[in-house]
Amino acid sequence: MIAFQNINKTFKTKTILKDISFTINEGQIIKITGSNGCGKSTLLKIACGLIKPTSGQVIYDKYQNHIGALTENPSFIEDDNIYNNLKYLYNLKNTFDENKVATLCQQMHLDLYEKLPMKKYSIGMRQKVAFIQAVMEDQKIIYLDEPTRGMDEESVQQFYQMIEQLHNENKTIIICTHEKLESITFDKEYQIDNGIIS
Repeated sequence: MIAFQNINKTFKTKTILKDISFTINEGQIIKITGSNGCGKSTLLKIACGLIKPTSGQVIYDKYQNHIGALTENPSFIEDDNIYNNLKYLYNLKNTFDENKVATLCQQMHLDLYEKLPMKKYSIGMRQKVAFIQAVMEDQKIIYLDEPTRGMDEESVQQFYQMIEQLHNENKTIIICTHEKLESITFDKEYQIDNGIIS
């Protein structure tokens, strides 16, 4: 279970999140919607531990060290290729599983051995690489921020299939998006409006 308890976040004088509280059970797929700038990305970054809330806390009953995330505007080693980027990220905690990563890339219509530097990748291609990074180490909790941004229809359909596969593996998945993503069956849907969740 993941419990968001009274999360508040203020940047200077602007309050982004106001007393956010809800829980997510293991194996659920959760959708969080809201307009641009409503606080979706901020909440996700708090959940991942990338930034701290002004007050409140996120409590994990397990798997706090098994989190994968596709964050807003994912960053890479821009002058290097996809292989070296994913190998570097994988090796931070584990030993690079080249066959597994190559298969994931193939599923998302990418070539792990493409020599093109990341700075030449389109937005959709970067999203796909970031998604692979978020799931390639068998992460148990997966946070995805606008995961289909810039993807073509074929890639979106493959994304749906991979989400279904992850769900069948009992992964907990939280997707922040303004897209409908109608092919995904969500256990719960929340909306953030003016910093308040409903």
